[in-house]
Amino acid sequence: MLSKSVEQALNNQIRIEAESSQIYLSMACWAEIQGLEGVARFMYTQSDEERVHMLKLIKFVNERGGHAHITELNAPKTTFNTFQQLFSELYKHELFVSQSINELVHITLSEKDYATHNFLQWYVAEQIEEEAQAKTILDKINLIGDDKGGLYLFDRDIQQITVTSQILPGAN
Repeated sequence: MLSKSVEQALNNQIRIEAESSQIYLSMACWAEIQGLEGVARFMYTQSDEERVHMLKLIKFVNERGGHAHITELNAPKTTFNTFQQLFSELYKHELFVSQSINELVHITLSEKDYATHNFLQWYVAEQIEEEAQAKTILDKINLIGDDKGGLYLFDRDIQQITVTSQILPGAN
C-alpha cells in the first residue's frame, strides 16, 4: 500500500510526465513547420517516450492500492525563436524532471517505502540518460552556431539518434 504522501507525489509525477509529453509534442510541431524533419522526428519520439513514463507510473500507483489521477495540464509553449532555444529549453526541462524524480525518491526513503524506491530507480537511471543526451545535443548545437550548413547536417544526424534509440535494447 502507498502512503497518502507517496501517492500524492507519484500523482504529481504523473502530471509532470504528461506535461513533458505535451512539451515535446509542441516542440515537434514547431520543428516540423520550420522544415527540421530530423528534429521533429526526435521530438515526436521523445513525446511518445514521456507518455510511456507516465503510463508506467499510473499502472504502479493503481497496482499498489493507490488511485492515479489524470489532471488538467498546463499548455506548452508553441513557438521558439531558434532551434538552439528549443534545445536549451529541452535541457532545462530534463533538469527539472530529474529534480522532481529526486524529490520523489527522497519522499519514498523518508516514508520507508522501499518498494516504490526500488521502482523509481528506473526513472533515476532514465533521467541520467536523458540529461546526458540533451546536454550532448545542446553542446553540438552551440558548436554549430548560426551555420546553416551545420544546421542541415545536425537535422540529418539527429534522425540517427532517434533510429538508434529505437533499435538498441534498453536505449530509450
